[in-house]
Amino acid sequence: MSRLTAAATSDPLGLHRVLEPPGVLPQAAARLDTRRELWPDEVRVRVERLNLDAASFRQLERACGGDGARVRAAVREIVEQRGKMQNPETGSGGMLVGTVEEVGDKSGLGLRVGDRIATLVSLTLTPLVLEDGLAQWDGRSEQVPTDGYAILFGRSIVARLPDDLPAELALAVMDVCGAPALTDRVVRAYAGAPAPSGSGRPAVPPAVPPVVVVIGGAGKSGSLALAAARRAGAGSTIGVVPSQAEADLLLQAGLADHVVLADARDPLVLRDAVAEVAPDGAHVTVVCVDVPGCEGGAILATRDGGTVIFFSMATSFPTAALSAEGLVADVTMLIGNGYLPGHADQALSLLRGEPAVRRLFERRL
Repeated sequence: MSRLTAAATSDPLGLHRVLEPPGVLPQAAARLDTRRELWPDEVRVRVERLNLDAASFRQLERACGGDGARVRAAVREIVEQRGKMQNPETGSGGMLVGTVEEVGDKSGLGLRVGDRIATLVSLTLTPLVLEDGLAQWDGRSEQVPTDGYAILFGRSIVARLPDDLPAELALAVMDVCGAPALTDRVVRAYAGAPAPSGSGRPAVPPAVPPVVVVIGGAGKSGSLALAAARRAGAGSTIGVVPSQAEADLLLQAGLADHVVLADARDPLVLRDAVAEVAPDGAHVTVVCVDVPGCEGGAILATRDGGTVIFFSMATSFPTAALSAEGLVADVTMLIGNGYLPGHADQALSLLRGEPAVRRLFERRL
């Protein structure tokens, strides 16, 4: 067995894998230790497929002029240099699917050798080695077939792959499962709807069926957020998309009560487009696009006392904060957390229960 001794010092957060700079968490590290030998609380996974987050892939695609070979070389170089997949421009990574090949004696993740899993923690903090040079990938899609290994720390989270869905589809859903979970939580708070069974969260009166705007509503996280908002008691859902082709997709899907065509990077255009169907603005605005510059428009589309949820890794959080201040906007702004209890199961339930969501995902795959 390729394990380090039980006496070896490890930390459930993975601090023992940080090579430089000292004293930071693995996500903030410039380089991680990727040795295959395990500390007692770690798990090694044989990687089958990566899912690069949308903002990272689009940035790489733009930087490489759409040349798939250059994108492939860029990803390979990042992983080789950093020991993890973390785009230095966006700071983001993605997640992976693989099979458990070894489990440390003190691992608390409840995994067994042979389990097929998806990691629900970011590639930005996951030690990763690519052993095939990405030879199976053409560099033209967010999903990256590969062969290699990754290390999971003592404090981590994974989901076993469901038997009823293709691995590629399950991976795509789990990559964005934080978006519908937090959308559900925020919308239920406005609507006064009962919280999901087992969540331990009371309804928050008074009930107000909220207007929910989802920027990027035809995308993966956006379509799930629209479906989650409707289930949670939204009074009206508005999907914002940048092109007529995406508007047609969303109209056919029927996931939004209104579909708005607008460039979210133009704050006044977005504000006015939303105002045509929601004159007072949104109670909840969810940003799910993978391009920068959408902060001001999202804030202007939201009424005073409303909430803006930023799920895009292209978001500039200083810009969002300073824009809200400069616009004298009384809005609560939330950073979309990729983790909430039960988020993977909730997203998979939406996929199974909403054929339109599944069709959108399959089309993008």
